[in-house]
Amino acid sequence: VRAFPIQAPEHGISLLDADGHEVAWVEALAEVPQPMQDLLREAMQTREFMPQIEALLSVTSFSTPCTWQVRTDRGETSFVLRGEEDIRRLGGGSGTSLLITDSHGIQFLVRDLTALDRDSRKILDRFL
Repeated sequence: VRAFPIQAPEHGISLLDADGHEVAWVEALAEVPQPMQDLLREAMQTREFMPQIEALLSVTSFSTPCTWQVRTDRGETSFVLRGEEDIRRLGGGSGTSLLITDSHGIQFLVRDLTALDRDSRKILDRFL
C-alpha cells in the first residue's frame, strides 16, 4: 500500500499480510533490489484504480451536473461531475495537480495541468 500515492508514489510503501497488518515498511522503492521493485509496482498497480486524465474531449455543459468525455491513461471514458467542489487542487496553493471525483466516487487524477493541451486547459478553467 502506498502511503502517498499521488505526491510520492515511489516513497513510503507499507507491505501488509493477508489480515491487513503491516509486516514491513519500504522508505523508498529505489532502495529495493531491482527484481523486487518490479513485483512491488505490479502488485500496487492491481490494488489502485485512479485513472490519469490526459485530455478533456468535451463537456455537456459548463454548469453542473454535467458529463465529461475524457481520455485517460486507461482509455476514453465519460463521467458525471456533480459540482465544482468535486474538483480539488493538490499540493498547496499553486497546485498544478487536480483530483476530480465523479458521481460514483471514482477519482480521476490530473497530474500536471500545464501538461494538458490548450483546449483541455480552457475547459478546466471554466470549472476552477
